[in-house]
Amino acid sequence: MERPFTYTVVSNPVPNAHGDLYVLFTGESQTKPAHRIGPKVYDYYLMHHVLSGSGTFTAGGETYALGAGHTFLIRPEQLISYASDERDPWRYRWIAFEGRHAAELLALTGLTGATPVAHAGASNRRIAVLLRSIERTFRAGGGVAHLRAAGYLQLLLAELGASGGEGGAAPDRQGGDGEALISQVIRYLSTQYAEPVSIEMMADTLGYNRAYLSRLFKQRTGMTPVTFLLKLRIDKARQLLRERPELTIEQIASSVGIQDALYFSKQFRRFYEMSPSAYREEMRRV
Repeated sequence: MERPFTYTVVSNPVPNAHGDLYVLFTGESQTKPAHRIGPKVYDYYLMHHVLSGSGTFTAGGETYALGAGHTFLIRPEQLISYASDERDPWRYRWIAFEGRHAAELLALTGLTGATPVAHAGASNRRIAVLLRSIERTFRAGGGVAHLRAAGYLQLLLAELGASGGEGGAAPDRQGGDGEALISQVIRYLSTQYAEPVSIEMMADTLGYNRAYLSRLFKQRTGMTPVTFLLKLRIDKARQLLRERPELTIEQIASSVGIQDALYFSKQFRRFYEMSPSAYREEMRRV
């Protein structure tokens, strides 16, 4: 059964005054069979998200066959064309935007000139809802509609970034920049040491295989992430032992993410060859 053709578009009711990130307009269409746009160029970013049906997108000499859940990005001054399928024409929502921060935000999503297509994976429905929210914001109007729209757009870009690009998320990645990854691990552990974190939890958060992450970390630092986290906690505890005499040993252990005071004392002795109490007493004499 042929779906009836529909087309709606709504523009931002507030002029672009700041130039940081600004949504120009948004819309939705159930296209006609074999409906084609281009070849042509735009002078703004234009992103489409396919809700149903299928079609093709051509950019940079490459043609991509797309379906429900795919997002494709058109960059300013880029020669493109796109067409709906003859038998199953696509229905999509789109958003046009510009601004000084647009390029750097898009870089975080994985949508690049070389890879202008992504699959939303588990984020598919959330992206569709965010696009509809922008449309409703514009229809409602008001003096802050542009701010709301920009906020929804940033959430949309975050969803695309979290989806991991075409094919969905890749929680077991094993490539990438080693030094940058090690910095991420150190930053994560340095800010989360007081919480009940585990290496499994960290690997999942960063999107890498645990074994790969541990192996790379040891190659670059000479110790495993487990040892690094434990040493970090003990060093933070040593600082508290010096600077917070009112805290008990149990309270200090808990403050650095170790709930078992006996285990804490055993590990402290392992690193510094004395108990926490003896270390505190020595610091008092000094």
